[in-house]
Amino acid sequence: MTDSRAASVASAPPERSPWPALWALVIGFFMILVDTTIVSVANPAIKAALDPSTNNLDNVVWVTSAYLLTYAVPLLVTGRLGDRFGPKNIYLVGLAIFTLASLACGLASSLEVLIVARAVQGLGAALMTPQTMAVITRTFPPQRRGAAMGLWGATAGVATLVGPLAGGLLVDGLGWEWIFFINIPVGIIGFVAAVVLVPQLPKTSHKFDLVGVALSALGLFLIVFGLQEGEHFDWAAWIWAMVAAGVVVMALFVWTQARSKTEPLVPLDLFRDRNFSIANLAIAAVGFTVTSMALPQMFYLQLARGLTPTESALLLIPLAILSGVLAPFAGKLLDRTDPRFLLVPGLLLVGGALALYAALIFGDAPIWAFLIPSALMGVGNAGIWGPLATTATRNLPPRQAGAGAGIYNTTRTVGSVIGSASIAAFMQARLEANLPGAGDAGASFGGGTLPPQIVEGFSTAMGQSLLLPIGVILLGLVAVLFMRRPAMLRPHGAPRDAAPAEGAPAARPAAAAAAGE
Repeated sequence: MTDSRAASVASAPPERSPWPALWALVIGFFMILVDTTIVSVANPAIKAALDPSTNNLDNVVWVTSAYLLTYAVPLLVTGRLGDRFGPKNIYLVGLAIFTLASLACGLASSLEVLIVARAVQGLGAALMTPQTMAVITRTFPPQRRGAAMGLWGATAGVATLVGPLAGGLLVDGLGWEWIFFINIPVGIIGFVAAVVLVPQLPKTSHKFDLVGVALSALGLFLIVFGLQEGEHFDWAAWIWAMVAAGVVVMALFVWTQARSKTEPLVPLDLFRDRNFSIANLAIAAVGFTVTSMALPQMFYLQLARGLTPTESALLLIPLAILSGVLAPFAGKLLDRTDPRFLLVPGLLLVGGALALYAALIFGDAPIWAFLIPSALMGVGNAGIWGPLATTATRNLPPRQAGAGAGIYNTTRTVGSVIGSASIAAFMQARLEANLPGAGDAGASFGGGTLPPQIVEGFSTAMGQSLLLPIGVILLGLVAVLFMRRPAMLRPHGAPRDAAPAEGAPAARPAAAAAAGE
């Protein structure tokens, strides 16, 4: 009997590697990340083509705002949809919507049509994003998940550079429409790759909490819309009322989730895992920082120093290259070590890089010097994105992978929206402090190089504005200090065993068991 059992084991098909599926999903994830930055470069060309008759910039801003709104609000629901109907199916639906909406964006003959198409594009992105993390969680065992999330983090780093550069090159060479048309062949390739390479994972029979869906959508809409549009409406009383109402609705949502007799949309017991809770706090701080730091940097480089958008983007090359190259190595290291050993240096490097940016701005340093903090930022990013995502998802049960990924991505996106709104208000306050009357002359900051007499005050305001993301990233650093060392770590030199079948408990490493983890 022993011989027959050994023969049957020997003849069993080899365990399917999860890596090809991850590479297929990275195509779509990369496209989403690029699309969040590529449009900002094309906004002037879009306005000139579709809204040339007014001097108001608020209309064209909605090309970005509509996308962010429909991307952020549904994330809690779309993560759970992946659990219920399968992450592969929801990902493919989202990718198809995103690709078709990109075609509609490129063909738009009016600004209104473009804004609507961008809103649909954001919905497609919301369907796709949680599924990438959910597939990693459900196909890679905890002790191998760091390397997979390293690739996820590397994708984010490379997209940081590709978005602005591709936007500048496409707009200058072919026209603004091509920042959307380029998504069509990429989307088709990504769709075919996902159909062939991504496995159909078991579905879970979740019941949808319709009250929770309605409350979460309403609460997030009120908060995100209020924060996005607050600066435009001078933070009028009704804007604050909208944000406050959103907070109240979200508090009611949490209360209903805690009292749910069936299955809540957001399983609050996930937050009993200390590392999941802290990772969500930290990724909110990172989302805030990454979004808020870009605006004063780009305004300074383009208006005070006279660089073009493409030249400004070229200064991000060290960031993108180092982040993309180092993130996979950081992921492999994370499989063997406490995440704090990567997160603490990573967050410190990002904070230090921002402080160096500010010092270079105050000192009117040569342009080449800005490559140094860019490089530090790239090294720091490699130790943040993948490790945070791995830490958040390491202990998630497979049936709640989509819910956990939805919560994590919602937290990151809301952090980004808060960062965007906060830095706009903070920049305006610093401009008023350094250039009295700047609020009345705001139109003079709209484009071109600034008059020499105001360059110093403007530069000082931009440097001071970077103090806000520095403070927030340091709060994220304090949070990660309270993480616990994971129990499931692959000892140094241990073989990378094939991923176990979904639902099978991962064996605890002997070293961890001996240590009492």
